[in-house]
Amino acid sequence: MSDSLLIQTATEEDAGQRLDKWLSGWTNLSRSRIKSLIENEGVRANGDLTSNPSAKVLPGIEYAVHLPAPVDDTPQAENIELDIVFEDDHLIVVNKPANMTVHPAPGSRSGTLVNALLFHAKDSLSGIGGVLRPGIVHRIDKDTSGLLVVAKSDRAHQHLSKQFAKHSIHRIYQCFARGCPNPREGRIESRLARSPHNRKKQAVVRGTVGNIFASEHGRHAITNFKFVTGFGQNPIAAIGTPLISQVQCKLETGRTHQIRVHMAHMGCPLLGDPLYGKQRAFNTSKDPNMQAVNEALSIFKRQALHAAELGFIHPISKEDLHFEAPFPKEMEDLKTALNGLNS
Repeated sequence: MSDSLLIQTATEEDAGQRLDKWLSGWTNLSRSRIKSLIENEGVRANGDLTSNPSAKVLPGIEYAVHLPAPVDDTPQAENIELDIVFEDDHLIVVNKPANMTVHPAPGSRSGTLVNALLFHAKDSLSGIGGVLRPGIVHRIDKDTSGLLVVAKSDRAHQHLSKQFAKHSIHRIYQCFARGCPNPREGRIESRLARSPHNRKKQAVVRGTVGNIFASEHGRHAITNFKFVTGFGQNPIAAIGTPLISQVQCKLETGRTHQIRVHMAHMGCPLLGDPLYGKQRAFNTSKDPNMQAVNEALSIFKRQALHAAELGFIHPISKEDLHFEAPFPKEMEDLKTALNGLNS
């Protein structure tokens, strides 16, 4: 298909309306789409580019909206190496590296796990997720490493989805966080919703921690957490309170950014988290061990979160499967630096 041009001359009745709202009305495009077209030099007024979505419509002016031809966004197979932990005729368990998006989306049309799976499995992927998400039963964040299961058949996809819906999937994550959870072991249950202050972030709905019925807004989220080990001493806390902790998180639900939000809500944001963590150096003393930690963090460009364990009932054989993935090198290197705080 080729580009198209939509043209209309404003009348006296149209005068004074917001440009984006007026254009949306007769083009049948959303206001966000109109705004994007304006920002990308796709709207002209009497032949001149217009750059302000909130400008007032002027009578007698010919407005033209340039619509570029739609791009085929069907994912293409790409020869990308995968760390396959398990595979049979029905499913694949993959140890996903950090910096890999699970499926194509605006801004990441290639290099995704789906692109790699299409090359690896050819046509043997479940179609339930649609053309953009073949085989995808669940996701983990782009910059989170670790295990996830992919369905190769619709039957497998349906059975796995039921297990996720019943919260019977065994999912354990390991993370490094600032401070130490108090108590050191417990369960945080709340509702999560998009933050009203930053659309890229999720947030705990006020008043719902321990009382999910306090609001109908957001989605129910449950994280079980357990302190694993501590590193260093928090200089402003009681003796024995670590500066940094390794924490195990067991998911009952799998909401967007769930662990990252819950840990930050407890005052223990994940190391390296660009959204929910404070990216500042620790103690800047001359202590070589602390300097080593700060240096390690300066090159650790993601949240310190790893999907370490995954367990489920095989959808066909009914076998109880359990998989574990060790820390990737960058997290192991970070842990080595953290261990220096205990020397």
